[in-house]
Amino acid sequence: MAIATETMQWLLDGDPALRWQVERDLLREPEQVWQATRARVATEGFGAALLARQDADGQWAGGAFFPAGFFGSPEAEEPGQPWTATTWSLNDLREWGVEAAVLGDTADRLSQNSRWEYDDLPYWGGEVDVCINAYTLANGAWLGADVAALARWFPAHRLEDGGWNCEAEEGDSVRSSFHSTLNALRGMLAYERLTGDTSLREARHSGEEYLLRRRLLYRESTGEQVGPFVGRFVYPSRHRFSALTALDHFREASLVEGGAPDDRIADAVELVRAARRADGTWTQTTPLAGRTWFPVDAGEGHPSRWLTLIGTRVLDWAGRA
Repeated sequence: MAIATETMQWLLDGDPALRWQVERDLLREPEQVWQATRARVATEGFGAALLARQDADGQWAGGAFFPAGFFGSPEAEEPGQPWTATTWSLNDLREWGVEAAVLGDTADRLSQNSRWEYDDLPYWGGEVDVCINAYTLANGAWLGADVAALARWFPAHRLEDGGWNCEAEEGDSVRSSFHSTLNALRGMLAYERLTGDTSLREARHSGEEYLLRRRLLYRESTGEQVGPFVGRFVYPSRHRFSALTALDHFREASLVEGGAPDDRIADAVELVRAARRADGTWTQTTPLAGRTWFPVDAGEGHPSRWLTLIGTRVLDWAGRA
């Protein structure tokens, strides 16, 4: 199904952080075209607005994973969490395509000034949560920080079933999690793509196999769907697994390594395809609760530019457009 002309124009009318990916992934524009749009992300729209909120010490909102003063505040008793601290802000800027050079000495400033809320550990060393470490690995590789020791953490903390679980370090689980495993995979893939270091590839493949054995959707033990979260598509996805986010990871991995889509993704692809509206768009389901710097996409139930970009390129890659 081709995107209607008006839908494509609607995508192109979006923020530069989205537009350059539409030009690259959907329109197949020459590199000089989408790179010129990508360069605007740092000076216009969402990217410029987020860069302007960086603190003098290199952080955002005064904290590593949570804003300064969050714990013990009334906000800490509310659902969700603020998505405004340093790690979430770096994730967004990296995924929007901001060049590392734009952030200058941010890596050094974070090394000097930012500590994890868990045990006051230094920022670029990571901590015990696999999702946090995955974000830090990717962001460190992007900004040129020394995250080689953190890279070695992932094979060492892989569980016997091939994946990862944020609860494992607290002794609460010996089974991998869909959410944690996908975050680990995305972090390791970003690290490889940004540094050229393939030392994590075997660990990443084992985590990918963990998800593929479950066809990205199902419990291996019962064959039942692992949970309704697999069909809840939101942007930004933050830490949450969905079939759409998982498929986009496998698409990105195929661009790095080559190869055709695995046949075991078929049910997940159909889930994404079935959620597409007649005009070729996808709508936001329930976003994750919590405070943000500013909205970057439509609210619940409204057509989403970001989900439409991701959904379209996933179906195109899988040959099911």
